[in-house]
Amino acid sequence: MPLVGIDVGTGGTRALVVGDDGRVLGAGTCDHAEFASPQPGWAEQSPEDWWRATQAALRAALTASRVDPSTIGAIGLSGQMHGAVLLDAGLNVVRPAIIWCDQRTEEECRWLNSTFGNASLLSHTCNPALTNFTLTKLLWVRTHEPEAWRRVRHVLLPKDYVRLRLSGSLAMDVTDASGTLMFDVARRRWSREILDGAQIDPTLLPQAFESADMCGSVSEEGASASGLVQGTPIVAGAGDQAAGATGIGVVRPGVVSATIGTSGVVFAATDRPAMDPRGRLHTFCHAAPHRWHLMGVTQAAGLSLRWLRDQLGARDGGYDSMIAEAAGVPAGADGVLWAPYLMGERTPHLDPDVRAALVGLVASHHRGHIIRAVLEGVAFSLRETLTIFAELNVPVSSIRLGGGGARSALWRQIQADVYGRAVETVLVDEGAAFGAAVLAGIGAGVWRDIDEASDRLIRTAVAASPEPDTVGVMNERYTAFRRLYPALRTLQGQASFVSN
Repeated sequence: MPLVGIDVGTGGTRALVVGDDGRVLGAGTCDHAEFASPQPGWAEQSPEDWWRATQAALRAALTASRVDPSTIGAIGLSGQMHGAVLLDAGLNVVRPAIIWCDQRTEEECRWLNSTFGNASLLSHTCNPALTNFTLTKLLWVRTHEPEAWRRVRHVLLPKDYVRLRLSGSLAMDVTDASGTLMFDVARRRWSREILDGAQIDPTLLPQAFESADMCGSVSEEGASASGLVQGTPIVAGAGDQAAGATGIGVVRPGVVSATIGTSGVVFAATDRPAMDPRGRLHTFCHAAPHRWHLMGVTQAAGLSLRWLRDQLGARDGGYDSMIAEAAGVPAGADGVLWAPYLMGERTPHLDPDVRAALVGLVASHHRGHIIRAVLEGVAFSLRETLTIFAELNVPVSSIRLGGGGARSALWRQIQADVYGRAVETVLVDEGAAFGAAVLAGIGAGVWRDIDEASDRLIRTAVAASPEPDTVGVMNERYTAFRRLYPALRTLQGQASFVSN
């Protein structure tokens, strides 16, 4: 029974057709338009552009698979988390979606903290008020765009807008709902206390389903647009992090993933809603009932390398030549350090205002030093989450790499040396779209549950082992890296004082 997985990412949408043996039968990808940034720190995208890209990706995947669309058992959805898709009574988009990396809502975070208190927010949602979360975006629109807010009748997340266009159904899943700051993560339901206190009408929000639950089917219009068959079931799916973890088998306590995409995420599955009392980590529902996960986020992980490529260029226009330059530089980048705060930071600093920095440069350094420093700086930032896991006694039996950081041999080795542990990759790494297809298979009865699917489909291999001499160097550089943030905040404060 073929299955379909769709991932609505930041840069593009990817669709897969997957066999019930886990083989990828066909794939299609379509880029999104660049996100708009009307003011510094703002990030917006057009939901209609996601739907355009989904149609193209689906048709390409179906064509490549040569599968009869009528034989597809179910469809799963995944996508970028935390976005605010605002619809009117006619299900029309009210304004461009404010997406996950937008930083405009610092004042709304302060209001939430003063209204509820940080301890109460953690108690009700397992998470602190952060600029990334959906609730802060709703409050911003309500305050700054009252005419638009008066038209809002429905709030969705990015993948759920695609579901709406594909099926006509309004739905969400518990993993994505966990990132809205309106969801009682421990009890897996919308938080009436938060909605009442923030004066958000609960009728704006759809039902939140478990990830493998069926919650719609392809409509006549969706079939015509996508090449799928009307009536094909659609499961609730999961946010990109939970779906990506499902796709690489990070579904049980002890197995941890470190994924480098646009952002970077360190992700640990748990059998209880474990919580950092200081709010440095996110606690969200996982894609299986009675499972949760802890997650630390580096805002600009792969984005750091892409930014560097776009600003300095690459000799052949791509990443391979950049990595080759970095490979000629010794571990520690001869003293150069990168603080990857291009979009502020989430873990562990929860600071939307901190800015990135490249420090330690001397005249003898060249491009390769800068590139290597960026690769190492991202890994140092991800290691900060592992440091918090150790504080909280979260078990780490293995570290599994995903995303672009898993495809580069040098970046894999850097991560092994920085983490001080062997790192694994999976033999088939198709990211969140593959996880979405797995969830579709569970919903369709191909596999009993997420554990059986993982055991049958996921095969791993050791990708890199730490080199003892290099680990010592990286430990010293990690200590230096952790001194960067306080120094940068001091400079940021001085700059603000001067500018005022």
